[in-house]
Amino acid sequence: SILFLGETGTGKEVASRYVHDLSRPGRPFVAVNCTAIPDTLAESQLFGHTKGSFTGATPHAGFFRAAGNGTLLLDEIGDLSLSLQAKLLRVLEERLVFPVGSVVGQPLEARLLFSTNRNLLDAVRAGTFRADLYSRIAEVVVELPPLCERREDLFLLLQRLLQRRRCGSL
Repeated sequence: SILFLGETGTGKEVASRYVHDLSRPGRPFVAVNCTAIPDTLAESQLFGHTKGSFTGATPHAGFFRAAGNGTLLLDEIGDLSLSLQAKLLRVLEERLVFPVGSVVGQPLEARLLFSTNRNLLDAVRAGTFRADLYSRIAEVVVELPPLCERREDLFLLLQRLLQRRRCGSL
């Protein structure tokens, strides 16, 4: 797994998509902003749930299974609660995803990439991020410097932005 570190706006998701495009072209790329998922829904959103697992529940695949045999980017991984970190660690160790309400695990086939703007080593020392999870997600660490230190990239980023705008992606 690869952990991308850098300030907001440094291109962590762009770098993740580039890694995906080089190694798994044509397969799904799913980017999940962990900050945007409320704690009460996070397990269901990430791992899915079965029919009847809670009142009115219909089957939901979750982001892990939606990524299929492609790539799942967990953006802002440093914002996950400690309890969800433990569940994520279990998925990484077993390579099985257990939807809420199921005792049957689904094989995890997706490549996992992670990113954050937080200093996770400081979070480990402070006890807000699990050391064992950090060691799993940081097999390769890529630090992206701020854009003010990469002025040569500004033209490429502007070109890409204009390209997306012409295609109606913005």
